[in-house]
Amino acid sequence: MTINQEILDDLTEQAKVSERLRMNLDLRDSADDGSQRMLNAIEPGSILPIHRHQKTSETMVCLRGKLRVEYYDEQDCKYTESFILEPNGINVAVNIPMGMWHTVRALESGTCILEMKNGPYEPIKEGDVLKI
Repeated sequence: MTINQEILDDLTEQAKVSERLRMNLDLRDSADDGSQRMLNAIEPGSILPIHRHQKTSETMVCLRGKLRVEYYDEQDCKYTESFILEPNGINVAVNIPMGMWHTVRALESGTCILEMKNGPYEPIKEGDVLKI
């Protein structure tokens, strides 16, 4: 599969009309594929809870648009650090360490990322969402 602008445009249009203001496209070969690889179109205003992944790190590559990655401290439930990802910016990708509390916020319409994690998909459990 070639990932082109047409695919990103289509995913963005779906995200714009989605209640969550985001839409993903599974890039795995089959449901038996033990990895997680997806395109994720995220529009400004989409709410992604502050969460962590206890069994895997998470790699994000900004293909289009601009987003802010935010890290949080579990002990104080406070924001600790953020940085911007954009295709032609200083930072184009990030590898979020396993267990790191984080969220992302789209800063431009049309923002699309490539997201990868180890192992099969596991929904985020209640204990892995930070309550602020």
